[in-house]
Amino acid sequence: MEDKHEVNLLRELIENEAWTELTQQHDAMHVQDIAAALQDLPPEVILRAFQEFPRERWPAIFAYLNGTDQFAILTALDPDDGRYLLEGLLPDDRTGLLGSLEREDMERLLQLLPQEEVKQTLKQLGYPEESAGRLMNTRFVTIRAEWTLAKALDRVRSRGESEDTINTLYVTDNRGRLIGTVGLKRLVLNAPDQIVETLVSGQLVTIQAGDDREEAARLIQHYDITALPVVDKTGKLLGVVTVDDVLDVVQEENTEDFHKIGGMGAMALSLREARPSLLYRKRVGWLVLLVFMNIFGGAGIAYFEETIEAAIALVFFLPLIVDSGGNAGSQSATLMVRALATGDVQMRHWLKLWGKELGVAAALGVTMGIAVWGIGLWRGGFDIAMVVSTAMVLVVIMGSMIGMLLPFLLTRMNLDPATASAPLITSIADICGILIYFSIATMFLTLPPS
Repeated sequence: MEDKHEVNLLRELIENEAWTELTQQHDAMHVQDIAAALQDLPPEVILRAFQEFPRERWPAIFAYLNGTDQFAILTALDPDDGRYLLEGLLPDDRTGLLGSLEREDMERLLQLLPQEEVKQTLKQLGYPEESAGRLMNTRFVTIRAEWTLAKALDRVRSRGESEDTINTLYVTDNRGRLIGTVGLKRLVLNAPDQIVETLVSGQLVTIQAGDDREEAARLIQHYDITALPVVDKTGKLLGVVTVDDVLDVVQEENTEDFHKIGGMGAMALSLREARPSLLYRKRVGWLVLLVFMNIFGGAGIAYFEETIEAAIALVFFLPLIVDSGGNAGSQSATLMVRALATGDVQMRHWLKLWGKELGVAAALGVTMGIAVWGIGLWRGGFDIAMVVSTAMVLVVIMGSMIGMLLPFLLTRMNLDPATASAPLITSIADICGILIYFSIATMFLTLPPS
């Protein structure tokens, strides 16, 4: 609550252009809170306030601004200040910013960087968009196995100030290939004349630059490490993925899955930054597709028109029966999608899980069938009660099976299981539910369909 109060106070000072008080206020604040205070302000106000902060704090504050504000600041500053900002960013943050821009804007900003930085940035941008190579930081400290600990510590002192992390040091050979790692604590606590090779830790955990960033997140979580080395096919150390980057990845991937489960395309921008046109494009595709899918549901109702005319009380229970199947399917799909995403469930487990889900779905269906039997008896008599309760049991089982199996099917087809979105599951379950419901009604009431 105290941080939130400070952020609001800083925002008020900026909005009131109280620059003298602003200088006193920001000195004791974290750069993350300063960036939060700048959010949602007009671009010209952000730029004016940003220039009031000490120049040495610019890169740290700048790194926590959103991409739109970052680009606006870079284009408004003079080239020297823009170069200072870009060079002060960590390589992964700089790659993330440039990778989000249009090609023309990216090339304009690249001209501000030294040639060596341009080469490194373009190399990282050459990796797939959601790969570990895009995520890695290329600033790290390497030491050699044959060095003494004293020499290794001298290396840390000379390079550590400019690097992102020095808690873990990377031992390489003369070709830059990773041999092992050594914790900084072990270097400090052991004798200065001891050889580095004697402290190298056990089996390496690495990832290749082209591998998916979700795999990097999984490895860091599974092995409980704070930094994951990124290597090429020959074992040469290229960079390091740190745990703070992984937290951002987990958040982005979870957000992407939520969007897909909701029947939307994934968005790189936040909802606050997204334009109405983008939101329209991301949502319209699924909605139009589902409109055409629901035509089959309408056709199913039309096919059983004679049954409905003979027992009009069936219409009362139609939304209840159909929605129950969709709801059960959405529950099953959510459980399966999340389990597949976290690695808790593998493709080979589908049969065992199918049996378990069938038992659970049957129990749920019977429970709900009993619940609606009394309503059916009151509303339409014994025959309607039997139709409604039997249909409820079968529709809930059917919806659960669809929701459980569809994520596995999409995974088998090398598609994202999150595509088994709630609207898609609901639409399929609706169509099947209509057919099951009225087929049972026709059979119980001995009224053949037209």
